[in-house]
Amino acid sequence: MALHPNGVNHLAIATNDMKTQLSFFAEVLGCPTKALYWMHGVKGCFHGFAELSESSYVAFVQHPENADEVQWGITHAGNGGEPVTKGTMQHVAFNVDDLEELLALRDRIRSQGIQVLGPIDHGFIQSMYFAGPEGLSLEVCAGSNIDAQAWVDPEVRDLCGIDAQEMEALKSPTEFDASSEPLPNPPFDVNKPHMHYPPGALEKVMAIPDEAVWKKFSETTPPVDIN
Repeated sequence: MALHPNGVNHLAIATNDMKTQLSFFAEVLGCPTKALYWMHGVKGCFHGFAELSESSYVAFVQHPENADEVQWGITHAGNGGEPVTKGTMQHVAFNVDDLEELLALRDRIRSQGIQVLGPIDHGFIQSMYFAGPEGLSLEVCAGSNIDAQAWVDPEVRDLCGIDAQEMEALKSPTEFDASSEPLPNPPFDVNKPHMHYPPGALEKVMAIPDEAVWKKFSETTPPVDIN
């Protein structure tokens, strides 16, 4: 069995207005709020979760130092086809099962006074586009099982610097056989992707053994006792 992530557990989006975001996702999209609590290990920060499915959520992070200014083309794209700074979210697309559900959800969104563009048929998915609070660019689509043989354009592949042999490797990633012993963290390499921490902190954090990280940083008790 191929080892790779099997979905998005949660997409974390920065906010300065948790109530507005959770209200939008509940009232406009029908996504129930499942969690709202102090973010673990981050002083003064709220964390909220809206449910897409039992294993997939949209999460919001309200940090006291979140910037407030929206800069189109830099911090936010504004729609599904505009530029934005590399490494940031250009837009996010949510899934429904079929075109019938897509049309029904379109009407739900419009019933809340939100404009929707679409659906549009892209061949392997059918999509509609709209905006969320704080400049979010959102999409809902129906579609699955993309045919990579049909939907890889050789011209675009070449423009991305990917040759035919490399493309085949991308379509069929090398399988990984996990050993019985966990691998330790590799040495820090500035040329590899790494998290951003204050100078010196990253090296210290990454040097902590996995077992110690589990014991030191885990917080499993809900903030409210429902019994």
